[in-house]
Amino acid sequence: MAFITRSKPYQSKARVYLSLPRSSNSSFLSLSRLFSSIEDIKTSGDANPETQTTDANPETKTETRPIRERFQRGKRQNHEKLEDTICRMMDNRAWTTRLQNSIRDLVPEWDHSLVYNVLHGAKKLEHALQFFRWTERSGLISHDRDNHMKMIKMLGEVHKVNYARCILLDMPEKGVPWDEDMFVVLIESYGKAGIVQESVKIFQKMKDLGVERTIKSYNTLFKVILRRGRYMMAKRYFNKMVSEGVEPTRHTYNLMLWGFFLSLRLETALRFFEDMKTRGISPDAVTYNTMINGYCRFKKMDEAEKLFVEMKGDNIEPSVVSYTTMIKGYISVDRVDDGLRIFEEMRSSGIEPNATTYSTLLPGLCDAGKMVEAKGILKSMMAKHIAPKDNSIFLKLLVAQSKAGDMAAATEVLKAMATLNVPAEAGHYGVLIENQCKANAYNRAIKLLDTLLEKEIILRHQDTLEMEPSAFNPIIEYLCNNGQTSKAEVLFRQLMKRGVQDQDALNNLIRGHAKEGNPDSSYEILKIMSRRGVPRESNAYELLIKSYMSKGEPGDAKTALDSMVEDGHVPDSSLSRSVIESLFEDGRVQTASRVMMIMIDKNVGIEENMDLIAKILEALLMRGHVEEALGRIDLLNQNGHTADLDSLLSVLSEKGKTIAALKLLDFGLERDLSLEFSSYDKVLDALLGAGKTLNAYSVLCKIMGKGSATDWKSCDELIKSLNQEGNTKQADVLSRMIKKGQEIKKQNTVSL
Repeated sequence: MAFITRSKPYQSKARVYLSLPRSSNSSFLSLSRLFSSIEDIKTSGDANPETQTTDANPETKTETRPIRERFQRGKRQNHEKLEDTICRMMDNRAWTTRLQNSIRDLVPEWDHSLVYNVLHGAKKLEHALQFFRWTERSGLISHDRDNHMKMIKMLGEVHKVNYARCILLDMPEKGVPWDEDMFVVLIESYGKAGIVQESVKIFQKMKDLGVERTIKSYNTLFKVILRRGRYMMAKRYFNKMVSEGVEPTRHTYNLMLWGFFLSLRLETALRFFEDMKTRGISPDAVTYNTMINGYCRFKKMDEAEKLFVEMKGDNIEPSVVSYTTMIKGYISVDRVDDGLRIFEEMRSSGIEPNATTYSTLLPGLCDAGKMVEAKGILKSMMAKHIAPKDNSIFLKLLVAQSKAGDMAAATEVLKAMATLNVPAEAGHYGVLIENQCKANAYNRAIKLLDTLLEKEIILRHQDTLEMEPSAFNPIIEYLCNNGQTSKAEVLFRQLMKRGVQDQDALNNLIRGHAKEGNPDSSYEILKIMSRRGVPRESNAYELLIKSYMSKGEPGDAKTALDSMVEDGHVPDSSLSRSVIESLFEDGRVQTASRVMMIMIDKNVGIEENMDLIAKILEALLMRGHVEEALGRIDLLNQNGHTADLDSLLSVLSEKGKTIAALKLLDFGLERDLSLEFSSYDKVLDALLGAGKTLNAYSVLCKIMGKGSATDWKSCDELIKSLNQEGNTKQADVLSRMIKKGQEIKKQNTVSL
């Protein structure tokens, strides 16, 4: 409904630079051909006047661009129109005084046609505006009406409307009269820029400036204000128009009806429709289409159907727009069968559906579960190579066909997309993969996945339809459970580049690599999850640890176990025991001890693993890691468990580890742990046998100081050794303590 005004039909003049031969020996034939070529060009330029076409609407007229000159066939001419040269210079250089002088020197004679063509060919609007102003201010030319009109249109198209307004209002000062068409362009330009109030002001100013306002101006104003929902203002100006004696046309009523329905004013639209008929203006196809569309928006399909029948009764053939509008209305009220009926009627009438028709009908068929019909419609689109305007329809078709269980039809949708040159996105493949997995057709799902990976469709940043977790998780799980974890990882690494960090998928990758004997790959996934803060599952850790142990790498298993504990998971006793035994057998006693500490600290499986704990404690003590062993024993006590110290003391004494035995015995005495007397005797014998008499003396004193009587048979031998070594004081103290102890024992016996 845009208005393009009739402007002066410019004849493009050929301005040709003659390249005469430099040689004086040039033949007369060459010269005659040259001038003949020039004459042909001139003749061609004069013999082809600009043509004009008239629209069906008498108010709407278009102008055509000048026809380019034709050059003779043969050797290519190195000639360029003067206006094209100026445009190229303006495009490649900044607008400076130097450029202005270059243009001035280039043009032998200025005329309106040249200026118009330069404005038309300029690639940059600012250059066109600068050229327009410069040529006039420099006195090179006085712009006529058509050059002003051209500049106003160009500025309006890019919403530089205030510049256009200044140019328009300055025209009378230059002696150039304005006309209604110029104001129409300005009103419409303000409207497209969203500044409705300025459109209204310009329209009002026309009267003050003495510019006649015809139906053309009013129609432009109606279009601007109704587009912004100002239906009350439109009604006021309509009444004003009628009072001024300007008769509305069919186009006027079509605009008003369109605007009222746009503002959801059904009753107002109906009154204007009746008023239109009262004035003797018969509705045309546009009127009926507007009314039908309005009824459809209000879901009044019975009224829309009546108008549709009335339209045909008035011998107005419904167009593809009419039929599509009816189909859309029926689909909106869930009357899909009626929509199909109208669709078949359209085809039987010889009217071919277009992309909008198909885009309207297909979603309704999918929602209604009419997949057989949808399949037929899709085949028809493929045969005619008509792609829908909304590509989301393909996703809807894929989901609906899959839901109906027709995976063959769903796969055909993907083929249809290829036929119609619609790129399939990751989300489309995802729907098929998900539903193939649900149908246990994993081989087909893998083939789809192979295509997805090979073409790197997931990585296309221009796509917006991404693969959902419900699609990639089932196929990843299947691949990981069936020895194809590497392929699953390729898929997920592509997904991660799009920002996906799905917990289930990552844990499945850990499990898959672990099951396939690739624990290092599992651990890499584990580190990725750690960096991204993705929770790791206990089961994934367990499989990873077992995989490391199956490859004879207990150290890495222990590292994975540490990570498991750090993540808040508690390994079960059998897993911990396996790691401890593997480390112990590998000779890594202290590392095994640290795993044991975790087991003790978490209080998991201690009682059933006391035999293993005893072995670790003994190995620590035998290797001289006494403090570490004592720490583990103390941790056991804190958790309500007791180590077999008597057994440990016995082993240490027998194997001559007297210092370790001494420290262990001191530990037990300080904490009043229950020890057998035989353990005391074994430690004392070992100390005495090793010549560590002072250590034996110290221990014996502690034993006796605790009130524990001892019948150690080697007491006399210890006293003797102390005296021999010059430790007479210690010998004397020990003798008195033994004597006192014997007296106490005798008294106790008598009292009994």
